[in-house]
Amino acid sequence: MRNFRWGVVGALSLCAGLLLAQRAGFGGFRGGGEIEVPEGTRTAREVDSRSTGTPPWTNAPGFERDVFTFARLRYDKEPGRPYRWGGGGFTTDFPDSDLNLSFRIQQMTSIKVDPDGRLIRLNDPELPNYPMLFVSAPGALHLTDPEAAALRQYLLGGGFMLMDDFWGEREWQNCENVMKEVLPEHHFIELPLDHPVYHCVFEIKDKYQCANVRMGIESEQTGVTWEREDGHVVHHRAILDAKGRIMVMTLHNTDTGDGWEREGESDYYFHNFSEKIAYPLGINIIFYAMTH
Repeated sequence: MRNFRWGVVGALSLCAGLLLAQRAGFGGFRGGGEIEVPEGTRTAREVDSRSTGTPPWTNAPGFERDVFTFARLRYDKEPGRPYRWGGGGFTTDFPDSDLNLSFRIQQMTSIKVDPDGRLIRLNDPELPNYPMLFVSAPGALHLTDPEAAALRQYLLGGGFMLMDDFWGEREWQNCENVMKEVLPEHHFIELPLDHPVYHCVFEIKDKYQCANVRMGIESEQTGVTWEREDGHVVHHRAILDAKGRIMVMTLHNTDTGDGWEREGESDYYFHNFSEKIAYPLGINIIFYAMTH
């Protein structure tokens, strides 16, 4: 069993105090990088777990649509780009990170969450139905002109996009260049720690680095949590709209998704990275996206 020991104020002010969220343990794990996901796959639940299994749950009959849905962007790499040039692709940490975080939100707050998640392209007419869009490994992100236009409309129309798990200056430059095409009149800023996103559910006092599971386990001896020599410092950068709302938030030089995906593989990793870093930040960001 994994037990959270966080004192929390539940989302929408309905939960408070000490909440124990438990998840049953699963068997062995299967790690890995990118995987093949057939075109037409709509949900994370359609893809087999690559870690220790994902928890099932249901919502009350009649309220299946009155929920938050974790939506992941399906994108293509630039044609001709070498495999893994950008440190991954849209399937990085998929599907376990999506479903584990969704389950923890369901446990740790009063927000009801879709138990299946969603995998979506920017040209999907259902895109406006999802207020938050998650992008894994944006160091490899490539958009066509129509996709960039669709993303621009989504963000300026009130959508929120979170990018995670990319390291070093080369991957940052790719992410920044893509977003210049999407929002040419906007630019990234470094989010200050007094921003409401760090204080809306959990009190987050620093921009902690979440290591991948292998490095996180080894860090008990090595102290090393970064994947690149130019990736020691964690950056949380954002693009704001004219009213100061975050449209895009990036978690650079950190692997928050592994903290969600690989929580069941090591007690040390769970308590030091999943519980302390990845889940509080993920839950705060989703609460912010849902309330702004």
